[in-house]
Amino acid sequence: MKNKVGFFQKDSTRSVISSLIAIAIGLLVGFIIMLISQPDNALQGISILLTGGFRDGMSSLGNVLYLAVPVMMTGLSVAFAYKMGEFNIGVPGQYVVGAFVGLYVGIKWTFLPNSIAWLVAILLGGIAGAIWAFVPGILKAKCNVNVVISGIMMNYVGLLLVIQGVKSWLYESTGAQSQVISGARAIPNAGLDVIFPDSSANFGFIIACLLCVLAWVIMNKTTFGYELKATGFNKDAAKYAGMNETKNIILALVLAGFFAGCGGAIAYLGGTGKALQISEVLPAEGFNGIPVALLGLSNPIGCIFASLFIAYVNVGGSFVQNIFPIEIVDIITGVIVYFASFTLFIKLMFARRDAKREAKREAEELKARGGEQS
Repeated sequence: MKNKVGFFQKDSTRSVISSLIAIAIGLLVGFIIMLISQPDNALQGISILLTGGFRDGMSSLGNVLYLAVPVMMTGLSVAFAYKMGEFNIGVPGQYVVGAFVGLYVGIKWTFLPNSIAWLVAILLGGIAGAIWAFVPGILKAKCNVNVVISGIMMNYVGLLLVIQGVKSWLYESTGAQSQVISGARAIPNAGLDVIFPDSSANFGFIIACLLCVLAWVIMNKTTFGYELKATGFNKDAAKYAGMNETKNIILALVLAGFFAGCGGAIAYLGGTGKALQISEVLPAEGFNGIPVALLGLSNPIGCIFASLFIAYVNVGGSFVQNIFPIEIVDIITGVIVYFASFTLFIKLMFARRDAKREAKREAEELKARGGEQS
């Protein structure tokens, strides 16, 4: 039992170190880009980037919490499906469909009291995302269609349907975008506006964190979660043990879609004037969930911290724009996020190193025993 506990402690430590190394590499490369672009301002630029989340005090921290929510939920969606061994590239579509349904319910369902309208809108946005993920899930489970292919297809179908839906029901006549949620029906601030004044922080951050905790409980404390991980690790062995692979694939992707849909609804129900654009461009939050899941090592709790890091870098990047052109800032933040995705690779390198050391130690022990016998 002691060895088992030690193994898990060692694996957790290795995971944290891998994430920190990946972040450090990304920051180093970002600094090099600054040096190449504007050598005289590089030190000041990296300093602002690293301290940007605190630059305006609690206001900046509040914006970090606000920006973390969408990528936290899309990262959770990617991580949850990955535990099943599936790559949910359909997150952007699930996210934007959930955003549209959430906005529609929040704006058009006026029969709902303001006190619960936002909650119903988030729930139905999550259900919309779940329905959108059901299609790739059923195609994979019944027809063995690659989830990546069907997910990409559903992304663009969802985006185009949302654009048409905005034009038909939520169009804002003063611009090519949807209407925005009113303050009275938006997600409440729940006192966060007092803690983080002049920021966009709201109760959506608490909801996102609670959903991450819920996902962790499902993964680690339920029979379904055990079957999910077992099937993802070895489908043949799981099937031999009597686990229903078809059911697990569908449920895993549906739940992943639910998380993405909730993320979309929360992002647009925050009362910050955020609107769906009539543009055939998939939301960046959907794709940014991939490095969050990788940096968080597909752990729901890890996704909370990974999303906070990504949001922190983005807030810092907004201040760096005062020194560097916005294109350079986008490249730098993109590179940092990109290298954050190397966490799994670094962890694998540690694992291989430890395996070689263990093999060498066993060989030496075997050689020593042979010498004693002779």
